[in-house]
Amino acid sequence: MRTEVPESGLGFSRPILEPALNATLAHCYQCGKCAAGCPLGGEMDFAPYQIFHMLRLGFPDLEEKVLQSESIWLCLSCSMCSTRCPQEVDIPKIMDALRSESLRRNRVNPKCRDIVSFHRAFLDAVRHAGRQNEVDLVAGYKMRSGHFLKDLLLAPRMFLKGKLGLKLHRVHDRTGVRALFRRKPGKG
Repeated sequence: MRTEVPESGLGFSRPILEPALNATLAHCYQCGKCAAGCPLGGEMDFAPYQIFHMLRLGFPDLEEKVLQSESIWLCLSCSMCSTRCPQEVDIPKIMDALRSESLRRNRVNPKCRDIVSFHRAFLDAVRHAGRQNEVDLVAGYKMRSGHFLKDLLLAPRMFLKGKLGLKLHRVHDRTGVRALFRRKPGKG
């Protein structure tokens, strides 16, 4: 059961998240369960609760640290953290908003270049076909990352095991999917 948090005293100097996410962020009381359950928690430079605390403090230099952190890009959006959170904070949703803001402000950590290449390739594949497609995803990632020959010998084995389909599957209403990508964040 969520504990109600008073609205006063949690204003940000420069809010980088939409109001609904800022309010959700205020529910985190830094118990650490999110970090304890995260499959990549040991690889992150900041645990989710630390990121939330830096944002709540509202200092511009801390905001920059958050937007340049590896943690927001390492988040798998698996929801293990949210499942464990006693306050029901939707951590993957907040991390996704932070990734978008990091891209928008061009503050992505250089160490995350390949992750960003994969992120963009995945979204472009979905935008194009309405769903994820292995061939589009791999081609998009290879073009963005420049890793043209890396893992090349895995493709025939993956194809033979049925893990790499060559047929492009598309949803029927691709215009509806594209409309989702044009929609502004926070708009229902």
